[in-house]
Amino acid sequence: MATNADWQARREAAVPRGVSTMHPRFIERARNAEMWDVEGKRYIDFASGIAVLNTGHNHPRVIDAVKRQMDAFSHTSFQVNPYKPYVELAERLNAISPTGQPSKTIFVTTGAEAVENAVKIARAHTKRKAIIAFKGGFHGRTMMGMALTGKVQPYKAGFGPFPGDVWHVPFPIAYHGVSEAMSLDALDSLFKADVDPADVAAIILEPVQGEGGFYQAPARFLQSLRSLCDMHGMLLIADEIQSGFARTGRMFGIEHSGVRPDLITIAKSMAGGFAIAGVTGRADIMDAANPGGLGGTYGGPPMACAAGLAVLDVIEEEGLCARADAIGTEIKERLEGLKRQNSLDCIGDVRGPGAMIALELVKGGNADAPDPDLTRQLVLDCADDGLILLSCGIRGNVIRFLCPLTIGDALLDEGLDILTRNLTRLAG
Repeated sequence: MATNADWQARREAAVPRGVSTMHPRFIERARNAEMWDVEGKRYIDFASGIAVLNTGHNHPRVIDAVKRQMDAFSHTSFQVNPYKPYVELAERLNAISPTGQPSKTIFVTTGAEAVENAVKIARAHTKRKAIIAFKGGFHGRTMMGMALTGKVQPYKAGFGPFPGDVWHVPFPIAYHGVSEAMSLDALDSLFKADVDPADVAAIILEPVQGEGGFYQAPARFLQSLRSLCDMHGMLLIADEIQSGFARTGRMFGIEHSGVRPDLITIAKSMAGGFAIAGVTGRADIMDAANPGGLGGTYGGPPMACAAGLAVLDVIEEEGLCARADAIGTEIKERLEGLKRQNSLDCIGDVRGPGAMIALELVKGGNADAPDPDLTRQLVLDCADDGLILLSCGIRGNVIRFLCPLTIGDALLDEGLDILTRNLTRLAG
């Protein structure tokens, strides 16, 4: 039997090193929140393929929908011969979109492609060029995606120059001393010194930063951005690629603020592991592009559209928004209890809405002293112990919790026990 090491050697010979792999464990099968590698070792999945599997691995409803579509046809290209699942999924997303009514939706293939199209649509609608993004934000690995991303390593290093007319301001993070007022002052300074707001097409941000460290934008700050956009004729784009589809306890992360964005970008958990992404927005804005200006050969593939419809059914029927809140409460209570009971001053901050939870690790309780080495070792040791975790953050010191929302209580507790055991050992 070929081992993980055997497959890793083949992977290194066949795949370029630019495609990094956090856990060199080759998965052979998976179900809900569990995975088994080629050596038969079982893992609890707290990563969900980077927030893709809110409905878990191989949810029966999703698999059944895909099989039915496969029996019918796999591809025509919507731009050649359209098909019902594309329209049906667009209709359902339009109906629940936080952008308000009426809305329209376009489907593409990846989250980065969704971001690219959101920028295109915003520029077509406003007839303006500039885009404002935030430090720590992540918006993809395409050229525009990298330009918008506010994190150099490893995403932007060596790949420039990037598209122009992209500006960054600080994201409000109270834990690191960046207040809402400071972020808004930075925007005001940007408008005075670098770019006329009359030239800005849109402001884009993640309601909860993903790769940047799971920092949630305060509701009042989002409300201020909405007012600024309305004042200057700019659009507000919510990047919901990682925070969407019940992950935060709401269908979309921005719903916690009561703010209506003009456009949202969606992907990841939209189709339970099948590749699809999209942009949903106000109908008048979405119609700004001319026929042929939007699309792609594989945009909105039939099987992924069918999966997306099943995912929406599962979220509603299994109450996954409420389940996300319950999961998040359990994780936070365990982590806060661990900090109190064991005096682990490496636990700097525990945060996040719903089941989009972060554990920030520092030295001596000091927010200004990140501990990326402890973070890295904890991820590795937990994997050896049967728990798959992901790290994130500009400083590389954040553990992000992204378990499937369909995980059972016993499995959730088992995973948290593994985390507790390894963190206590490493930090003790």
